[in-house]
Amino acid sequence: MPNENTEDENVQTVQAISTPIPAGRLWNPVVGEQLRGTLQLQTLSDAERGTIEQQTVAILGKSVPPTDAQGQETGLALGYVQSGKTLSFTCVAALASDNRFPLVIVITGTSELLYQQSIRRLRQDLGIDNPVIHDRRWQFFENPRVQNNHQDRIRAVLSEWQEPRIRDKQTCLIAVMKQHQHLNHLIELFRGLELRNVPTLIIDDEADQAGLNTLVNKNDESRTYQRLLALRSALPHHTYLQYTATPQAPLLINIIDVLSPRFIEVLEPGLNYVGVIDFFQRNTALVETISDDEIPSEDNPINGAPESLRKALRLFFIGVAAGKIQRSSGNRSMLVHPSRLQEKHADYFQWVAAVRTNWLQLLGSEGDPDRVTLLTELRAAHGELAATYPSLPSFAEVEQELWQAINRTQVIEVNARRGKTPPIDWRSSYAQILVGGQAMDRGFTVEGLTITYMPRGKGVGNADTIQQRARFLGYKRNYLGLCRVFLESEVQDAFTAYVGHEEHLRAQLRQHAIAGRPLSEWRRAFFLDQLFEPTRKCVLDLDYQNVNFSSEWFYPHAPHFTEASVDHNRALVTQLVGSLNFLPDVGHANRTEAQKHGYARVALEELYNSFLTQLQFVSPGDSQQFIGLLLQLKEFLNRNPAATASVYLMSWSPTGGQVPRVRSVDEDSEIEQLFQGASIERGNFRRGEVYPGDRDVKIADEFTIQIHLLDLQERPPQSRMLAQRVAAVAVWMPAGMGTDTFVQALPS
Repeated sequence: MPNENTEDENVQTVQAISTPIPAGRLWNPVVGEQLRGTLQLQTLSDAERGTIEQQTVAILGKSVPPTDAQGQETGLALGYVQSGKTLSFTCVAALASDNRFPLVIVITGTSELLYQQSIRRLRQDLGIDNPVIHDRRWQFFENPRVQNNHQDRIRAVLSEWQEPRIRDKQTCLIAVMKQHQHLNHLIELFRGLELRNVPTLIIDDEADQAGLNTLVNKNDESRTYQRLLALRSALPHHTYLQYTATPQAPLLINIIDVLSPRFIEVLEPGLNYVGVIDFFQRNTALVETISDDEIPSEDNPINGAPESLRKALRLFFIGVAAGKIQRSSGNRSMLVHPSRLQEKHADYFQWVAAVRTNWLQLLGSEGDPDRVTLLTELRAAHGELAATYPSLPSFAEVEQELWQAINRTQVIEVNARRGKTPPIDWRSSYAQILVGGQAMDRGFTVEGLTITYMPRGKGVGNADTIQQRARFLGYKRNYLGLCRVFLESEVQDAFTAYVGHEEHLRAQLRQHAIAGRPLSEWRRAFFLDQLFEPTRKCVLDLDYQNVNFSSEWFYPHAPHFTEASVDHNRALVTQLVGSLNFLPDVGHANRTEAQKHGYARVALEELYNSFLTQLQFVSPGDSQQFIGLLLQLKEFLNRNPAATASVYLMSWSPTGGQVPRVRSVDEDSEIEQLFQGASIERGNFRRGEVYPGDRDVKIADEFTIQIHLLDLQERPPQSRMLAQRVAAVAVWMPAGMGTDTFVQALPS
């Protein structure tokens, strides 16, 4: 560890705490020259710089303090897709340098294209290539290995941290590709270094991808996962900080996994950010449908550019011409994102190139009648853009620039079909059309993207995978009206459904982070449309359920799971019953005593807060479902705070009170049948005429609970009594009250 007595003017130490540390924070980092310099390099308002600085301090403050002798911690930083996560982790790296971390490791990029994109951002944001700005405080290593003399250089930098006389200490910044061979080289290098007293920050970019154990269900470990564990083992003092916009996988892996995060920080984007909610809820005019007959398949071969692709190109080229007129900076880009199959990329690349060539010829041929048709179509596209982008120049102005706008647009196929995936030189041309699949998926930034054309289905429906395709998100507020997203209808539905899931999940996690509670205590339950699975199943080894209780009953199958929960719930029911005025329910005069019940009305919010949230369901199956029910009910109460509920005391009379009902349990110790059925046909009475059955004891359009008092016994012939006077609460959710909810049990 760095010497605490060092009088180093350039390296600040952990701040002395004179006020209470915020909840969940272990220490208070000091903002120094590195973070300030990094923020000054960005085009940001003072308010945005202040927000990023606060978030950066909050994140690093949850890491293992550099003053500790050793320790390991795992955290998660949650952003939106294309929201500035890279800037966030470069700022955290800068702040780590300000606060006596000699070593920062960034694990980034599963492909050379993504890796080089991250390298450029690190160099740019940290001013590494401009030593005047950051005074050579960084020693930067790309995919280091012993054979390249990197080990000696790193050892030399780290040794200076042990010398009090050295004032201008440097920080080693290592960028390593998230690939098992590169990670292996780094581990081999570290094995030759003394790292016991070296505070280290590890940043895992796109942490939900590649690094998690994809063989967990086979009791095995995938290679990259093994290397990440070995890397962490080589560093006695470190914090492993995961960055992602799709946290489903890191949040849902088993909490005993060392990659399961213990803390979370929810990142807030800048004011100019546009997310899924902007396209699929607030500005639906920006979304276009690709019809099924325009998506090529074995049953639907297509030999040329479909009309929806041609329309997308018309909108794009008008936007390029407008940008030239308005002298907009940066880039204008279009993304054509078909299936993962590279043969499909070639088809779309050829179609786009052919359309571009044809339109250049037509626009240069004054006498060609097809030119008139093309200009008519372009004028119509101009009108559509003008409806969402009022500052669009007139079509007469745009027309003058169209030929050059099309001519200067580069069409690039982005994949490894012809070898190594080429880097994109954004400086070479104002306008690009990129055609490709997986290479431009997760993590890839398309500069100045306006038009997205994605003729592909939702696949297996993993929520995180679908969301990561949304390269059209980002800081586009100033030119949002020029943007269009062309999608197949099922994918549109998926993105629309994702809005509620994302916002609800972030709100849950934000509240949990503010409370300073560890993620191990977070209830793994959130709204998730049944269109989706949360993530790929190969990384999850814990059971989960998708539940929606609209027009359904919930009832516990094992309310007697522990003696303590039986006592707790019985006391809770006694308290509720004592607070309400029950009246006999209305029914047929020939009902038995067991078929007569007490009835009361209560404010639903009061019932939720004082009773339902206090119930204990210890059985994993009951607990999972009930957590989902509470989540759905809370969302309903947010919209309907004045709602009421009905409460039935089953087998109750004003004079005799509530009489226990006898129920049998099966070999798994679960109740075989909680509800009594309808009365049988007898004499002049039809089936159900005297008593419709317990399931019909409810107010159909109102939240209803039934309170059963049970004596539980084994099946005949043993019929041994197992538990007596067990309170079991059944819940009816009327139509429209429930919401699709994902629930995963916490490991025992």
